[in-house]
Amino acid sequence: MSITYLWSREFLSKRSIIWLLFISNALGTVYGYIWYGGQLYTTMMEQPFWLLVFVPDSPTASLFFSLALLMLLYPPKQLAGELFQQLIEALAVVTSVKYGIWAVAIIFAGVSQGSEMVWQDWMLIASHTAMAVEALIFVKLFHIRSSALGVAIAWTLLNDTIDYTFGVFPYLPLPLYDHLGKVEIFTFGLTFFSGFMAWIAVKRSYFRS
Repeated sequence: MSITYLWSREFLSKRSIIWLLFISNALGTVYGYIWYGGQLYTTMMEQPFWLLVFVPDSPTASLFFSLALLMLLYPPKQLAGELFQQLIEALAVVTSVKYGIWAVAIIFAGVSQGSEMVWQDWMLIASHTAMAVEALIFVKLFHIRSSALGVAIAWTLLNDTIDYTFGVFPYLPLPLYDHLGKVEIFTFGLTFFSGFMAWIAVKRSYFRS
């Protein structure tokens, strides 16, 4: 068996594989929201309540991907459901690629500025790299349209704007707070890059189907 079979449409569309990834992503989502517990509490106590939805970036990306997998297992039958599925899939790809890369880059940027690398950082690097990779691989099973992709990019840009306008961006390694402007520029730029990568992946999947 060729190793390329592991990311083929035939292998990825197996219900056992989708269920395995759904369970692992769902558990990761729960863990991610727990990880953000302190920041969620601080935001709730000190900021307007509506900002809470913009605090946990990576867990929400993982939630989108989990929902996208669930809808592969149980496809919607109505047009409204199909449109919702396309939107969730677009959000799953754009945000998973964006925050998967963002977290890894921020960890290494912090280390380059003097932060200590701890074992949790390696766990985060592995899990967030997997987020980005699995999203791009599963595009071939998704039903994303350009309109849904545009909405997903717009939502992610809104999230970036809220994060850095109201200060609810994910906690950074301490040395990076001296370079917050550069982190903000990188974050916005990464949204456009992730949207572009998602667009390329979608176009390639259509071409190969």
